[in-house]
Amino acid sequence: MFSFYNVENLFLPDPKPVHRLDPTQSGLRNWDEKRYRNKLFKISHVFQLMKEENGVLPFLIGLSEVSGRKVLEDLVEMEPFNSEYGIVHYNSMDERKVDVALLYDKSKVSIIDSETITFFFEIINKKNTENYDTTRDVLFSKIKYKGTVINVFVAHLPSKREKDVNKPKRDFILNEIRSRILEIVREKKEHVILCGDFNENPDDENLVKILYDNDHEKVLVNPFQELFYTRNYSTFHYKSGLLYDQIILSKSLFDNDILNFQNAQIFNSEKLSSRVKNFEGRPFRTYAGTRYLGGYSDHFPVFVKFEETKT
Repeated sequence: MFSFYNVENLFLPDPKPVHRLDPTQSGLRNWDEKRYRNKLFKISHVFQLMKEENGVLPFLIGLSEVSGRKVLEDLVEMEPFNSEYGIVHYNSMDERKVDVALLYDKSKVSIIDSETITFFFEIINKKNTENYDTTRDVLFSKIKYKGTVINVFVAHLPSKREKDVNKPKRDFILNEIRSRILEIVREKKEHVILCGDFNENPDDENLVKILYDNDHEKVLVNPFQELFYTRNYSTFHYKSGLLYDQIILSKSLFDNDILNFQNAQIFNSEKLSSRVKNFEGRPFRTYAGTRYLGGYSDHFPVFVKFEETKT
């Protein structure tokens, strides 16, 4: 099992402000030790529930909206990870200081290599700023699982806001990832998993284009397309259901000796869902604006199950 989860602003507790209205490091209101511990408990509980429902924990977990390595160290110490999971994480230059990360079961997975793919975007016609803009890095890890090499990309693409000013950035980043994936699949003939919060739905042009090579041959499969067409969503914006959280796989993971794709799911357990009647079936989030709700995240986790054909 492979999972991805946007955990909604997992920050360390803020130091006490000197003045009441000082800006906080997290940007969250009253983000103290108690709320941080509750959040960690909630996130770890998600994976406990996943294990109970599926009989197994994911051997790889992509995460987004984590701030720094310490929050990940605190998380993997807890049940059900019990310090048996390793961490791949780099600090990015994102203005909000949130990163992506990969957790892996140390008894099943070894890391061969990892790096960040960093993007700088030039700012034009903006006064009083540096002349470039940074965004969250894409995390690349080459891992070995049961003797098989898998190349894993974890992304959290720039958000849709202000009339989608960030669309050119998403286009550029996905194009770069696509080039790298084509090289891996075509030349190295290795498996690829691309996961993340893409801030686009599975039917958006970018996410359809990435599935094909330049000769229009299919190299990747997005099992979340079907879920989206049958109105399954991982997050919501006002009245719209969205499936921004996806796991995309190379075709080689559909017919091989080690891992065979079985199905894709959104883990929208009732326990992770809103307690408010009007928001039934939506994620129970930590904050709504500045109002603290004490929930899990504003996204549901997603996962793909594999049939393991050889031990």
